[in-house]
Amino acid sequence: MQAIITPEEMAAVDAAAPEPVVELIERAGAAVARTAIELLGGAYGKRVVVLVGKGNNGADGRAAAVRLTARGVRCNLVDAAAAPPTLPMADLVIDAAYGTGFRGAFNPPKLADPATPVLAVDIASGISGLTGVASGQPWSATRTVTFAAWKPGLLLADGAEHRGIVTVADIGLDVSAARAHVVQPQDVAAWLPDRARSSHKWRTAAWVVAGSPGMTGAAHLAVRAAQRAGAGYVRLASPGSDRDPYAPTEAVVTSLSAAGWAAEVLSGLGRFGALAVGPGIGADPDVAREVRALVAGCAIPVVVDGDGLRALGTDAAEVIAGRPKGAGAVVLTPHDGEFEGLTGLAPAADRFDAVRTLAAATGAVVLLKGPTTLVASPGGHVWACIAGDERLATAGTGDVLTGTVVALLAQGVGADRAAAAAAHLHGRAGALTWRRGLVASDVVDHLPAALAELPGG
Repeated sequence: MQAIITPEEMAAVDAAAPEPVVELIERAGAAVARTAIELLGGAYGKRVVVLVGKGNNGADGRAAAVRLTARGVRCNLVDAAAAPPTLPMADLVIDAAYGTGFRGAFNPPKLADPATPVLAVDIASGISGLTGVASGQPWSATRTVTFAAWKPGLLLADGAEHRGIVTVADIGLDVSAARAHVVQPQDVAAWLPDRARSSHKWRTAAWVVAGSPGMTGAAHLAVRAAQRAGAGYVRLASPGSDRDPYAPTEAVVTSLSAAGWAAEVLSGLGRFGALAVGPGIGADPDVAREVRALVAGCAIPVVVDGDGLRALGTDAAEVIAGRPKGAGAVVLTPHDGEFEGLTGLAPAADRFDAVRTLAAATGAVVLLKGPTTLVASPGGHVWACIAGDERLATAGTGDVLTGTVVALLAQGVGADRAAAAAAHLHGRAGALTWRRGLVASDVVDHLPAALAELPGG
């Protein structure tokens, strides 16, 4: 697992380290120098400009310069506070100006050649280490060497656009108390259970309550994703509908009344491992009441998305608190607009804090969608998923994610891990498709490939 540590937490980790600061700086400088040589494709005769500040970030840059010089690199140290408008020509620029502790706007000097690669030390200067928000016009790094753990700012907002390829360098600091981690393929592989030889379809059965008459697309995507993600049996039921001729062939379609349907579902949940409710189900007040009754009365794990989240609204905590004693977990999967519908406010710039706060308030696992998807447990741990990219910004991919989550819940994966694993698989499935022209059903079709590429898959 790769830890994520806030700048404040990192300061405490540094202070608790048994090694003197000078030793940690030497280790950091060595890590920067190694990455610089990789970028340069060699050392002797290469030219490097190191933009250095007066703090530890600058000290890391100076330590790297000493090592690079010993390898035959011609290093030019430039004071960030007195830098010329344009830097000298170089094969590489190292940004060791300010790092995570910077306050104010940073407008670095121009590069002599705009194509010169930039190596950021810890984080691109001018990017908040907590929120990822840029102040000024920071450089976009080609590579970033960050120490001991990811910083939230590398994962959020402008920071994600400015980080380039990230190397997490182990310099001997203890980050075992981290409350957040980046989801890795090996994590997902460890969480997914093997299917027993004696297994049968009902051991991993999922029920998807979604769609409405004439509005079945979201429901079909969720069902197909659940099937591809490992649910052995998937039931689809749409309130007010008794037939769905276009439902996925392998799905079992059952009818639901237009009114009072929550009780029908609750009475039939006995053999199911998990329930999903909400995609395309509609925003009618009567539907909202039924969604609330279903979530409140459901004893098995349930994932709520789309119109289901709108139905819960700011009463989500009250509804979830009314669930039966010992009931399975609830997973809420909002995008930013749905998050605002649940809380009354859009997510704050510190999205880690925002998702933790909602999870704690509702007692649910919260999956906050975004360029970096965050999954928080009620206890405060957060998983960050960076597997996806902009290809997922198309209609219906959220429904695919819902189906993937419910399938993993039905297989017995714990709720926060099911949500985090689903986000990873969802992102990888999108990344295995085409750069342009992706539609949500393509993500469904590539879920088996995303599963197969996991270690041991």
